[in-house]
Amino acid sequence: MPTITRQNVLCTAITLTIGFATIVLLNGCEQSSKDTIQTVKSNDELSLDIQGEKSTDTREPMKIQYLEIVTPEVESLCRQYSTIYDVTFSEPNSNFGGARTAKLDGGGLIGIRGPLRDTEKPVVRPYLLVDDIEAAVQSAAEAGAEIAMPPMEIPEYGLFAIVVHGGIECGFWQN
Repeated sequence: MPTITRQNVLCTAITLTIGFATIVLLNGCEQSSKDTIQTVKSNDELSLDIQGEKSTDTREPMKIQYLEIVTPEVESLCRQYSTIYDVTFSEPNSNFGGARTAKLDGGGLIGIRGPLRDTEKPVVRPYLLVDDIEAAVQSAAEAGAEIAMPPMEIPEYGLFAIVVHGGIECGFWQN
């Protein structure tokens, strides 16, 4: 007679849970006639292979043009990132609120600066590259975002705007 161990109970529970989840998933999703779904093999192994057409989406992926970090500890955070990523940060740049900047892979920048007012809290704020900043801000507002900073120009760098949606701050950037 087999011995019941914690490992046996755990393996059985995991197998039943995965099996149940797979049944729910397969029954809850409509399957395209172009997709083939295969499940397998033993109690120890479960796989789900979905084969179908490749996406025809030709849009460009989202790109972070500027990653802004606001912290009261600018120097120590610059040292940390310099050490980890072997990058050099600039001297404070007045165009970016005194941020010290470094290049990101793909052409963007990271900027680390101190708060500009007593009420500004530490934040990490990505600025996503857009083709039309006015349309992006309008779309965000229609989706329920608050416009914290309407589109403004940073000479020689482009336009930026900031929206807040559900407490999350996000920027848009147009070159």
